[in-house]
Formats: sequence, structure tokens, C-alpha cells
Amino acid sequence: MSEECAKIAVIGLGNAGLPLAAVVADSGLMVMGVDINEERCRQINRGENPIPEEAGLEELIKRHGGKRLVATPRFEDARGCSTYIVIVPVFVDAGNNPDFSIMEKALHSLGKILKKGDLVVLETTFPPGTTEGLVQSRLCMSSGLLQSDFYLAYSPERIMTGVSLSRLREFPKVIGGRDEESGIVAYQVYKKFICNLHLVSSAKVAEMIKVMEGCYRDVNIALANELFKICQDLGIDFFEARDNANHQFCHIHLPSTGVGGHCIPVYPWFLIKEMEKREHFSNCRLLSVSREVNDEMIQYWAERILLECMKINKPLFSIKICIKGITYRAGVKEFYHSRNLGLVRLLAGKGLDVYVADPLLTCEEVIGKGLRHIKPEQSDLIFDPFELKFDITGIN
Repeated sequence: MSEECAKIAVIGLGNAGLPLAAVVADSGLMVMGVDINEERCRQINRGENPIPEEAGLEELIKRHGGKRLVATPRFEDARGCSTYIVIVPVFVDAGNNPDFSIMEKALHSLGKILKKGDLVVLETTFPPGTTEGLVQSRLCMSSGLLQSDFYLAYSPERIMTGVSLSRLREFPKVIGGRDEESGIVAYQVYKKFICNLHLVSSAKVAEMIKVMEGCYRDVNIALANELFKICQDLGIDFFEARDNANHQFCHIHLPSTGVGGHCIPVYPWFLIKEMEKREHFSNCRLLSVSREVNDEMIQYWAERILLECMKINKPLFSIKICIKGITYRAGVKEFYHSRNLGLVRLLAGKGLDVYVADPLLTCEEVIGKGLRHIKPEQSDLIFDPFELKFDITGIN
């Protein structure tokens, strides 16, 4: 496929961008994928899937890689496109402020090839107002175009690793423009490959929709964690109570070791930091407390592990503790903000004899993270952070 044939470019072929690019290609459109990872680009062009845990993606990459979907590390190869979908990460720094460094580099490079009449759609989750603020100004600056020279919109990704393709094909997706015309143009393009699409009044509303979803999950997981701890104190089976409490008007989430990943523990900070800038501290009290509750859960589980160790007839610091999983979510080989990884490091910092067994990781990969590997049956105490269950094997 030549660059002239490509009409849609997807900037960023990570866990969110590549499934999107594959779905666009599978709809019959020609796609140019741009990613700085040259090896990933070569894999895709050979028809090889670099995200094996993503159900159904292997088939699409095999069918379209190097054909309808061509990957390149060079922005200039996408110059012939008329629609650019940007889906590169925005993280938070040590102070929980948004870090736009990767996004700004991508926008600078995109601006160099942007033409009059092109459409740019952002899918990365970031603070409301970013599209019409930072994104627009960076594109105008690097392209030399006026804001009226190109269309600009926002459509947040709403996928979940492992089921991204079904989410893209079935889950409701929203899109909103910087202005009414941009919204309509973007909607018409996205309807070619997204079935369940809804046009909202503005990019800022679309941005807020995604952030709200993350805040909802974080707050409700914090509630579940508090209720779980209260049930433990009262001698009540939390899961029995939860099963019977949930109905169409009540949905208690599951407790956890905290909240990890690129999404839920990050998005509340976008609103918290904005309210702090405005000195409207009372507007984000619930979000702030929920972040504290969820981040402190590893302290709670460390204490629970110590209590379980007391049941074993061995000196405390000689008890082999196995944490059965250090990824942020079961079945996903990702570690960003992983509270399970944090729990292991917390226990190790207390001088305990802690090890890791993770079905997604080899012994070498565990050691590569500065941790120690063990087979669960060789330990005295096993803690499964996904099931929140203990198994004591070394009572004697």
C-alpha cells in the first residue's frame, strides 16, 4: 500500500491504538499506523501480532498487516492521509500532574504533515479542555495553520485490554468536536468503522465523559474496599453480603489490593489537580479520599499477611511468602501502578522473606524486576491478590 492510498492514520500502535487500527482496516479502509517502535512496526507488516493477550487481534493482523494496515515509524509516510487519530499515552508525574511530554512530541511531528482540510481526532484520555487548548495550540504552532484550517475532535477510547475488539465493535462510543462542524465531520468518518457511535455537543464534554467513568470506578472500588474491611472487623462474609445487596439499584464493586493500570488510578488526578489550581478544594474531596483509600490497601494487606504468618510455627523472618501475581490485573501482562507489585516491595522493605509466582511471567522476568521467584508449593504462605485468598502450606 502506498502512502497515497492511506486515508486514515493511527498515531500510536500500543494496546489501544493497534486494536483500533485493526478494526479500521477490517472495515475496508486503508490505514497507516505510526509508532516509534520500529520492531513493532516490522512485526505488524509481517502479519505478526505483538499483543498476544488481545482476543481476535492475531487474526486481524495476519489478515491486514502489511496490506490494508501498514505500520511505519516515520510520520512523513502518513502525509497522504486526510484523517489522523492520535492515541499516545499521557501519564502523571511524581506529583500526580499530567505529563504531556509524549503527546507534545507526537503533536509536533503531526503538525509538520498536517494540511488544510485534514481531520485530527484525539483518543487519549486527558483533562477536559485539552483538545481545544493544548492540542489545538501545538498543532497550529507546528503546522503554521490557523485553527479554522483543519477539523479537530475528541473520541475517548473505551476499551479494556483483552476484549478491545469486542468493545470497539459493540460498546457505545462518543465523539465531540472543537466546534459543531468538526464534530459532524468526525462523526461521519468514525461511522465508517464504529457502529455504536454517539455525537455529543463538544470535545470537552467527550473528554469529561471518559474521566467521569474512571472516577466512578475508583470511588466505588474505594467503597468496596472500606466495606470489605468493616465486614472483616464485624465477622461478616463480605462476598455473601455483596451478592445479596446487589440489584438493579445497587452495585457494590469487588474489593482489591488497590487500583492499578493506566486508567482508573490516573484519571481522578486530572480533576483533582484542576480543582486545586482553582482552589476549589471542596469540589474534589471524595475523589481525593478515594485515591488515598485505594492506594493504602497494600498497607492493609501487608498487615493481613503478617497476621497469617503468625499462624505458622516458624520465626517470622524465615517464613517464605509467595505473592501469586504482580501484574495490575489478572490476565494482563502490565505493571503500571500495580498495587500487587507495590505490595511485594512493601513486604520486602519490611525484611520479610517474600517471593513471586506469576502465571504470566517466567522466572527470569520476575528476577529482572529485582524480585525473587518461587513455585507456590515451595512457600509457607501463599497470597493470591486477585482472589484475596490465603493458603498456608507451612503450619508445622
